[in-house]
Amino acid sequence: MTRLLLDTSVLVDDERSGGLLARIPEDADLAVATITLAELGTGVELASARHRPARAAYLEEIGALPLVHYDADVAAVHARLLADCQRRGTPRGAHDLIIAASAIATDRTVVTSDPGGFIDVPDLQVLLVGGH
Repeated sequence: MTRLLLDTSVLVDDERSGGLLARIPEDADLAVATITLAELGTGVELASARHRPARAAYLEEIGALPLVHYDADVAAVHARLLADCQRRGTPRGAHDLIIAASAIATDRTVVTSDPGGFIDVPDLQVLLVGGH
């Protein structure tokens, strides 16, 4: 069974166009990082009155998946990744690094449609689906 962590980008793409998650094997063990719920929740908060109900319903559906919480194990990996970025002079988005740390700490592969924030992250496996 493939252990996958869904990045916000792939979920946004799936919500907008549908079908991206259908490409993931049915027997995959899917999860999301809690920071992803915050990112999707921001989209709900910023949505127009017309789009807000659908976005809120999608967030509720995604929130029912298993969650990878920012715990001590994720924090330790996050610290290592932050230090690596500083040493190499390769800035990363704060949320992307938390998602990467969540995946590494729980032995999962990040599924994304926007791999820019995940390129060359040590010990991280990435599966590109769709793409920007």
